[in-house]
Amino acid sequence: MSDILHKLTQVLNERKQADPDSSYVASLYAAGTDKILKKLGEEATETVIAGKGGNREEIIYETADLWFHSLVLLAHNGIDPQLILDELDRRFGLSGHEEKASRSKS
Repeated sequence: MSDILHKLTQVLNERKQADPDSSYVASLYAAGTDKILKKLGEEATETVIAGKGGNREEIIYETADLWFHSLVLLAHNGIDPQLILDELDRRFGLSGHEEKASRSKS
């Protein structure tokens, strides 16, 4: 796992114990899954809008927000980001059609 991803995961897990009034992430955890999902949806929409606009800096900025809030969701659910990287690695070399077909059989 990349160094920044590892550091971020540690901080996100530490924030589970933080006071919601002192930490944005802790406030998301305290508000629960629906609030985290709402924020993730907002960030996904902003990323789509940035992509549509084609401004490179906006795409980078909004994608960072999207990834960050995805990591918050993972941490909230006790999912190590390495599992996502492992899943991406498993899919590497498969066509999208093959990967989708393998999911519908399970």
